[in-house]
Amino acid sequence: MSSDLKPDLDRSWERPEALEAAALIERALEEDLPAGDLTSDFLFPEATEPAPAAGTLPGMGVVARCVAREGGVFCGAPVAEALFAKVDEGVDVSVLASEGAVVSKEDVLLELSGPAAAILRAERVLLNFLQRLCGIASWTARWVDELDGIGVVLLDTRKTTPGWRRLEKYAVRTGGGTNHRFDLSDAIMLKDNHSWILRKTGASTLADWVSTLAGASPAAFLQVEVDSREEYLDALEVSGIDSILLDNFSPGDLAWAVEEKRGRDSTVLLEASGGISLENARLIAETGVDRMSVGALTHSAPALDVSLELSEVFILEQEK
Repeated sequence: MSSDLKPDLDRSWERPEALEAAALIERALEEDLPAGDLTSDFLFPEATEPAPAAGTLPGMGVVARCVAREGGVFCGAPVAEALFAKVDEGVDVSVLASEGAVVSKEDVLLELSGPAAAILRAERVLLNFLQRLCGIASWTARWVDELDGIGVVLLDTRKTTPGWRRLEKYAVRTGGGTNHRFDLSDAIMLKDNHSWILRKTGASTLADWVSTLAGASPAAFLQVEVDSREEYLDALEVSGIDSILLDNFSPGDLAWAVEEKRGRDSTVLLEASGGISLENARLIAETGVDRMSVGALTHSAPALDVSLELSEVFILEQEK
């Protein structure tokens, strides 16, 4: 049986994530600094030979710390490093919390040391990235904890912020979740809207549609979405299906579906989706389904409160 799940990347940061991060950093800096920082750039300019303007501190460096204002899971160190490599390579980024580590309120996540203007210039962009990524990782970890001890795979979905999919799915992995397909080219999913159009003609069957899709992409994982017991029973009779997605089935119907599959000695995977919340997730998982896909991991994750605190000022060394 083929699989639509990504290899067990755990918390790995690879080239696709790095490329997406670079593009997002570029956009974020353009958004926040279209003509520079009209405050920091002029109050803390680079050291120069001429007499500095009154009220300025040229050549000033600072040490700053990113601090968690609440407990959660840390995620985003590679983005912070890439951000300051873009803004000013003179800023030293020390990562003090391991990626994926559980952190407590007031824990220091990163320490930055370098030109004051550069650090202040990138402060909001840095915090926006960290709050979003730490938020998703922390939210996912709550779901993982809720499902502890049950052999169900917790999956994300494609319900991601446009342009952020690789980073948000990376944050899901960092929080202990598993990535479903990344895009429409990644796996076959015959959804209800596909079936609705095809059924309107009445000229073919589910077996025909599956045969067509499997023949066009024989190596691809093939999943079929069903909305009712009748559709589910039809899908169980069709060969070539790797997974059946049980959309908005009640816990009772999910348990029934699991028993039907066992009675037929089928190897098809059963995936619950729709209407799943943190409050009912364990109940749904206990029905015996193999997988649960939860769009809320990305589209409803609250940001983790992270702030930047300055702790020291110093004079930057002059290049000779």
